[in-house]
Amino acid sequence: MRKVILAGNWKMNKTIEESISFGKCLRKMVVGENPEILIFPSFISISYLNEVLKGTKVSLGAQNMYYEEKGAFTGEISPSMIKDAGAKYVLIGHSERRHIFGEDDALISLKVNAAIKNEIIPILCVGETQYERRNNLTDSVIEKQLRVGLSYVTTPQNFIIAYEPVWAIGTGINATPEEAAQAHKNIREVLGKIYGENAAQEISILYGGSVKPENIANLAYNEDVDGALVGGASLECETFVSLSEKLKSAKMK
Repeated sequence: MRKVILAGNWKMNKTIEESISFGKCLRKMVVGENPEILIFPSFISISYLNEVLKGTKVSLGAQNMYYEEKGAFTGEISPSMIKDAGAKYVLIGHSERRHIFGEDDALISLKVNAAIKNEIIPILCVGETQYERRNNLTDSVIEKQLRVGLSYVTTPQNFIIAYEPVWAIGTGINATPEEAAQAHKNIREVLGKIYGENAAQEISILYGGSVKPENIANLAYNEDVDGALVGGASLECETFVSLSEKLKSAKMK
């Protein structure tokens, strides 16, 4: 069975002190490992949260990384650095990295490859803009993002995919359950073309885009939606725990 995952991407939020406070709350409230809980804080908070959450089932990730191990890359963070801080996962190709910072599929593929080489699990984010959706380009855009982003990856057991329609990120507008289900189905079909149908069935695909406690269950009822990558709703401990409970309930039905 595929892993059911709830990932919280804090983006550029929370000081170290605020991160520690959240971690202590989460430590008290989260029980078990279904869904698997992942937290993506800022780089400076990873090591602190690693100490607070030691011994729990909660895992940590970084929001980004560079593909080189070291060198004259001012402001960048290497795979070994985030791993040393306690990160087991890394977000790669988030829509904000693509559309604000100009990261293209070729660069993203190098990052995915570097993560896997360093035994860090990448969550490769894919998704279309509103313009691309309106012009019926969704499937071709996502297929290109997948094929190039995974071009160095020979085995499908060591990565996760997140579908995040760009038009739903931070807008309060989420894809309908039907739109999410169709996109996830198409993503799995592309993965099947690359790695084979059986292997594609083992890859977790998360939905991201204005996920809230009010809509997560309807999104997660579909068999191809294996969890959620959550932004704003992951910043409050109680709300995040509510998301976890509702996701667990949806996937048990």
